[in-house]
Amino acid sequence: MGTFCSVIKFENLQELKRLCHWGPIIALGVIAICSTMAMIDSVLWYWPLHTTGGSVNFIMLINWTVMILYNYFNAMFIGPGFVPLGWKPENSQDNMYLQYCKVCQAYKAPRSHHCRKCNRCVMKMDHHCPWINNCCGYQNHASFTLFLLLAPLGCIHAAFIFVMTMYTQLYNRLSFGWNTVKIDMSAARRDPLPIIPFGLAAFAATLFALGLALGTTIAVGMLFFIQAKDRIQYYQLDEVFVFPYDMGSRWKNFKQVFTWSGVPEGDGLAWPIREGCHQYSLTIEQLKQKADKRIRSVRYRVIEDYSGACCPLNKGIKTFFTSPCTEEPRIRLQRGEFILATRGLRYWLYGDKIFDDAFVEGVSRIRGWFPRNCVEKCPCDVETDQAPEGEKKNR
Repeated sequence: MGTFCSVIKFENLQELKRLCHWGPIIALGVIAICSTMAMIDSVLWYWPLHTTGGSVNFIMLINWTVMILYNYFNAMFIGPGFVPLGWKPENSQDNMYLQYCKVCQAYKAPRSHHCRKCNRCVMKMDHHCPWINNCCGYQNHASFTLFLLLAPLGCIHAAFIFVMTMYTQLYNRLSFGWNTVKIDMSAARRDPLPIIPFGLAAFAATLFALGLALGTTIAVGMLFFIQAKDRIQYYQLDEVFVFPYDMGSRWKNFKQVFTWSGVPEGDGLAWPIREGCHQYSLTIEQLKQKADKRIRSVRYRVIEDYSGACCPLNKGIKTFFTSPCTEEPRIRLQRGEFILATRGLRYWLYGDKIFDDAFVEGVSRIRGWFPRNCVEKCPCDVETDQAPEGEKKNR
């Protein structure tokens, strides 16, 4: 009962606004279409409820839908958990190991990161997911992971229903001629006849739902696999670095996230660490990488105006089709400006705009993606150790 109450007890009604976003609208639409069509196909045309197998199959379909929606709304509305505004470590000497967030007026706790979408520092931030219109982090990590697991499994079951429905309904309707294949979409030639004939509209709806189910299985399944793969690669560094929050066994790590109460272990600010490690070992390593990243930043001069469009049509066909699939912003560019690029793709770069003034009122920095063919590398600044002026001012 306590877990159920935690789902429906939102911080405020403003949380319902998370539903008004293209991510949840598409996700819930796919779930609704696949679940509804699977139940209709199963009951009317494939596995009627008066059979034992049909009843068990129908209960399983309902079970998939309930569990998927439960974990989906859990991940969305409970949220990741945020670092309290104004937070700082109890020991003031630990401040030297932590980054300070000017927006939240607080130090970033270990494993936390500031999300520009949520405009808060998120505890144990993984990423901001547009499909739940929220971050994945400390409090909703288990629910989000279960959603990624259950969604493909439920879609596989639904896809099986769709395939078997079309097979059983079309088996006696196919006629093969010389170089022709005809489908008779009249009433089914079987006894007993279904209450509602499997007509052309039902066939089209089932085929459409099958495409959604297969697409979701592949996309969400790959997301689950890629996340696990990226984590493994992240820890396999060239340097000898022991991840301080790895307890030494997968089972111990698993128990920190998945608990019977549904509440993860700890408070999201302090974490149990591996023997021989420091509470801020990862934070110190991140600060080193950030400093090294600034050293390797490259300064570019803008040679062509860019409007900030997500997929610009006037920058070439390759630039249009290779636009980064992310909600990170694009930077509007004007000829003569300078950009400090920190990373990039083949046809896109990511970095900070460099202002002539030391500080622009109301703007700490402007960061985002921009087309590579709109800029050229400064010949005398191939390597630079200077951060953007706006960022230096805010330190």
